[in-house]
Amino acid sequence: MPRLTPQLQRRISVAVSVVSLAAVAWWISKQDTPQFPDSASGWAWLVAAVFAYALALAVRGFRWHRILRLTGIPHERADAYRLTLVGYMGNNVLPVRGGELLRVGLLGSRTTARRREILSSVIAERLLDAAVLAAMFAVLTWANVADAPAGQTPAAVAAIALVAAAIALASYLALRRRGYFHALHEKIGPFVRSLRLFAHVEGLLLAGLTVVAWCGEGTTLLLIGRSLGLDLHILDTLQIIVLASLFAAIPAAPGYAGTFDAGLVLGLKAVGVTGGTAVGFVVLARFVMFVPVTLVGLFLLLHTYGGFKVAQRRSLVAQ
Repeated sequence: MPRLTPQLQRRISVAVSVVSLAAVAWWISKQDTPQFPDSASGWAWLVAAVFAYALALAVRGFRWHRILRLTGIPHERADAYRLTLVGYMGNNVLPVRGGELLRVGLLGSRTTARRREILSSVIAERLLDAAVLAAMFAVLTWANVADAPAGQTPAAVAAIALVAAAIALASYLALRRRGYFHALHEKIGPFVRSLRLFAHVEGLLLAGLTVVAWCGEGTTLLLIGRSLGLDLHILDTLQIIVLASLFAAIPAAPGYAGTFDAGLVLGLKAVGVTGGTAVGFVVLARFVMFVPVTLVGLFLLLHTYGGFKVAQRRSLVAQ
């Protein structure tokens, strides 16, 4: 079996995106002309969607700030918010979610904490997102929202995986308190310190913030639907964003090219949105959730953190 070197990972990601984009392009070719807002109120709903997504990103910035504080990493609150945007920008334009390394490298130059400790906070974020996403997917499926487009089996697998992960973490922490796994703990100690948040009461707050962030993204899609005259329910748009985000977890080219779009298409079809309206929805969702944050993140990178050359140098140190 070939070793997954960074070059091989990039090639696999590009191949996944090419296949996904081809499938989405084929789907678009079978639909009517894309529909976009055709009134002042429609454009107003679209502007509201941009602000809703900005609030969801602010919640994620605050969540990272709390994780950094709880793990004892000295930092400025403003850096947590700004670097969250820089990270999203990086994920949108760099391969293999390069925005995460940007965050680690740039914050590492502004704090006394070790970079692997900062990396552990980012890993904790991603695990929180994955756990809450899996839980929401299971609940929405069992509630038969949009007729459970992915079926019951994936929801059951997600629920079992969550329970197994919780048991594994609790068992490891319990055995660690009894003196086991000392050598392993010396190697992964900084990462485990962040994961211990999940076994603490503060973990409930962090999970709650994560739910709020995902609901903010669901609200963003709800408002995009309003701009097109769609009367979607918030549970419908939550199902759509959950599916799109699960698809986006598949390694792909920068900006989750193809995979995120395929998830949107599946979710829209499940809630009965097809034709030109669905095509317009996908295009507008792409714009609202990718373009503004990329532009703002790029501005912050250039204005506050020294630009791409400085960020790349510090990101290499973080690897």
